[in-house]
Amino acid sequence: MTTIAQRIVPHLWFDKEAVEAARFYTSVFKGSRITGTTTLRDTPSGTVEIVTFELVGQEFQAISAGPLFTFNESISFIVKCDTQEEIDYYWSKLTADGGEESMCGWLKDKYGLSWQIVPAAMEEMMQAGDPEKLARVTQAVLQMRKFDLGALQRAYDGT
Repeated sequence: MTTIAQRIVPHLWFDKEAVEAARFYTSVFKGSRITGTTTLRDTPSGTVEIVTFELVGQEFQAISAGPLFTFNESISFIVKCDTQEEIDYYWSKLTADGGEESMCGWLKDKYGLSWQIVPAAMEEMMQAGDPEKLARVTQAVLQMRKFDLGALQRAYDGT
């Protein structure tokens, strides 16, 4: 009998870069690995590659099956960071080689996949229940591309 380790697995559709993307993502996120690859031949899309990988314990699957679908901002992955160094690391790695910065901690990597690089402390800041603190943090967030944890904390504290 098979045990289900993870019931919901994000599946990413690439034109032809699934294995390349999986290698890239597993190099960016420490403690990650490719767990399997499969090649299907003679499909309506021609040769199709499927790769399964884990990013920090989260299972993903990706497919190279032709240019039928593209990524957009309606789906993104949030990376919660404890320090400014982590924010800087993920921001620089995921925007490298053709990635694009956006606003409010959002970016697209070189494959067009959207990510949100956020301080883990921001969740507490946003749910503190103090309207003045929330307003200050919101105004700070709206001015940022990559998050500045110190500036967010100062906005939260009102200093």
